[in-house]
Amino acid sequence: MENVALADPAAHLSIWALFMQAGWVVKLVMIGLLCASIWTWAIIIDKLVAYGRMRMALNRFEQVFWSGQSLEDLYRTLADRKTTGMGAIFVAAMREWKKSFEKGAKSALALQTRIDKAMDLALTREMEKLEGRLGFLATTGSAAPFIGLFGTVIGIMTSFQAIAASKNTSLSVVAPGIAEALLATAIGLLAAIPAVIAYNKLSSDANKIGMRMEGFADEFSAILSRQIDEKVAQKA
Repeated sequence: MENVALADPAAHLSIWALFMQAGWVVKLVMIGLLCASIWTWAIIIDKLVAYGRMRMALNRFEQVFWSGQSLEDLYRTLADRKTTGMGAIFVAAMREWKKSFEKGAKSALALQTRIDKAMDLALTREMEKLEGRLGFLATTGSAAPFIGLFGTVIGIMTSFQAIAASKNTSLSVVAPGIAEALLATAIGLLAAIPAVIAYNKLSSDANKIGMRMEGFADEFSAILSRQIDEKVAQKA
């Protein structure tokens, strides 16, 4: 019988028991934070996979682009496909190039400006895809600890009210209420810490991928600029 009596306090302090004993406000806080944590990990896994695929796509495109294949052949290959990364930037530039010459481009400077704008827009769209949902990680990382603290404050207030009503301040009475209140803070940190670490890591990765695409856009702009000058010289 003594062993059973000793086991009861531990049973009341288990995580599930603390959750079930908590008030409805604290329960809502805990459930919300757990949902945020699950969604945070879903975003992290999805972004890690997506960034890995993007790096592979960039490497493949660079190998093909610098292999010596003509720009026209490469454009015909990619024009009807769903392209991403450097491929999307290349297709946007070549599409503007072809449209301008089909309509009889008169100004080399205007053509170069339109091509650069087309590549900038394509780069912006690709960066939006890369950075999509990262804002949720930043929000979770900054807000989750405070949301958990809110649940803790509510739980402690409820616990003190119970202590005042029972007029008993023994540890066996105080401990469960304090523990269930602190559980909300623990869950808030559980959601916030991975979110902050992942946001910093994924933001850095996105910037590196963006710099690679921006570097390609600059190089391709220089290539097209030389070809525009050659065509202008031929017409003259």
